[in-house]
Amino acid sequence: MRTALTIAGSDSSGGAGIQADLKTFAAHGVFGMSAITAVTAQNTLGVTGVEAVSPAFVADQIAAVASDIPPDATKIGMLANARIVEAVAEALERHRLPNIVLDTVIIAKSRARLLDANAIAALRTRLMPLASIITPNVPEAEALTGLTIGSLRDLHAAAVRLVAMGARAALVKGGHLEGPAIDVFWDGTHVVELAAPRIDSRHTHGTGCTLSSAIAARLALGDDLMAACQAAKHYVTEAIAQAPGLGHGHGPLQHFPRT
Repeated sequence: MRTALTIAGSDSSGGAGIQADLKTFAAHGVFGMSAITAVTAQNTLGVTGVEAVSPAFVADQIAAVASDIPPDATKIGMLANARIVEAVAEALERHRLPNIVLDTVIIAKSRARLLDANAIAALRTRLMPLASIITPNVPEAEALTGLTIGSLRDLHAAAVRLVAMGARAALVKGGHLEGPAIDVFWDGTHVVELAAPRIDSRHTHGTGCTLSSAIAARLALGDDLMAACQAAKHYVTEAIAQAPGLGHGHGPLQHFPRT
């Protein structure tokens, strides 16, 4: 059985973070493991509290997993602060973890900040060079690159900039823009626009976590980067379309969609 590790924060409402990641791994038939970086108090209406785990204990969790059940892929989500970023980078290098999917979780859908401002530099210099692929949305790509993104052409420019900054590949998500839901993939050689119809739904909590976890699951199963992104895009589209309609705000997805 193929395996995947998620290094991310816990979402008490179950729609994003560690909980969404493990559901996504399971939906792909991949055995999921976790290293929790922070505990959040949140629901579909927003985040009301965050408690970061100590960097040393985050590293201990990764070491415990890697020494016994080495992951075939690793997804990185919420990291909370620069010290955790550094601890995770060191652990990735020490344990030589493969197929690293970096989901640059900076600001929640409710606008709550999930990564300290001073940690963005550490994210750029320590984690991006280790990533097989980075998957920022528009605000995250702007924060990382310094670009202003308002069009499909800008998505392309951001993807190129991110790869130039050290990531092996980038998938810049266009969900914040108007029109069809188009994400741009770039690996330094191939550029692909991944398009899907925009679904009119408020149930989009955890879409970024779910997409990056689906990419990691597909990489663990042996897909190449482009095929993994294409399969993950299709999976998330179906997960939104079949969302169970829970909560009073941005509701969760259906992580086990009918195909």
